[in-house]
Amino acid sequence: MKKLALTFVSVAFMLATVFSQSTKIPLIGSVAPSFTAETTNGTLNFPDDYGKKWKILFSHPQDFTPVCSSELSELAFMQKEFEELNTQIAIISTDDVTEHKRWKTWLEGLDYKGRGPQKIEFPIIDDQSHLASMRYGMLHTPTSTNKDIRGVYIIDPNNIVRSINFYPMQVGRNMQEIERILIALQTADRDLVATPANWKNGDDVIVPHYPYTDGELAANPKLKDDYYNVGGYLWFKKANKSLVMDNSNK
Repeated sequence: MKKLALTFVSVAFMLATVFSQSTKIPLIGSVAPSFTAETTNGTLNFPDDYGKKWKILFSHPQDFTPVCSSELSELAFMQKEFEELNTQIAIISTDDVTEHKRWKTWLEGLDYKGRGPQKIEFPIIDDQSHLASMRYGMLHTPTSTNKDIRGVYIIDPNNIVRSINFYPMQVGRNMQEIERILIALQTADRDLVATPANWKNGDDVIVPHYPYTDGELAANPKLKDDYYNVGGYLWFKKANKSLVMDNSNK
């Protein structure tokens, strides 16, 4: 009897370890986990099918729920903006693809915020197996063992995780903030800069080093017009208005 009890404890420990490892959240800077699944747009190999594009993976708890429905309606309205930023959207939950298709049809008939019906072009992923949800750490077991929380992964063209955000079940996501993070990342990559607190597209950016030498300034005095500092050490570069929103293909 004692041996049986020890065996049971050992098996339970092994299962708990496997589950813990499989639900570990991928870290910023790590390679985005891959998976293959059925979606409302057919079979998807994520993230490889999107090639050298930015990708945003959204998870949600359940189809037809009010908060989720408002989020997808908002994304449907903004999907062209994301496409212009060389970005593809994918949605995932543990509901099946049949339920997803029913929900999609219903959502496409809504007049959310008086904008008229919006066609949903991005895929909604079937994850009944929970495999993809576990690989992305979207099942937070203190909240639910079978429904995803509201997760957001921004993944760059090299399939590296660049941003992670999680929201509670009761709070809808700010899609404009997610778009702001995406533009900030693309701006930082393109111009080798950083963005300050509350940065918006078109604002000045931070340069992480002294912007010019005395010799460079002597050769090109106009450099002084492009940069300024706050307190002597915090250097900013004035925004190049010609590059605002010009983040495609980056």
